[in-house]
Amino acid sequence: MSMSDPISDLLTRIRNAIQVNRDSVRIPYSKLKAHMMDVLKKEGYIRNYEIIEENNKRDLLVYIKYADNGASVINKLKRISKSGCRNYKHSDEIKPVLNGLGIYVVTTNKGVLSDRECREQKIGGEVLCEIW
Repeated sequence: MSMSDPISDLLTRIRNAIQVNRDSVRIPYSKLKAHMMDVLKKEGYIRNYEIIEENNKRDLLVYIKYADNGASVINKLKRISKSGCRNYKHSDEIKPVLNGLGIYVVTTNKGVLSDRECREQKIGGEVLCEIW
């Protein structure tokens, strides 16, 4: 079965795992998803992730981060740029999410970066999703 939007699938799997208080979630592997997990780990939204290979099939195992009171660090995951309507922004058009409490994940010619890194490096690109 082919998937029309793998990034939306990634966000939905993480959102569903948070709703049932799962410690980890397994997601089909792609390089873009792995780079997105690098950004989420660097920004403190997930604990860690690892690449698992079984029967010549790769998966990402994402460990979800929870606060001391048991609430998830991630409150909302929203897909911005969709396959039918791409959303590109220049670095000066990328504004902070919730006054810096959240992030945009942006794919640029320098790789997948957070909105903070895009503004620091003055690089624009396709805004994939919003996380807070």
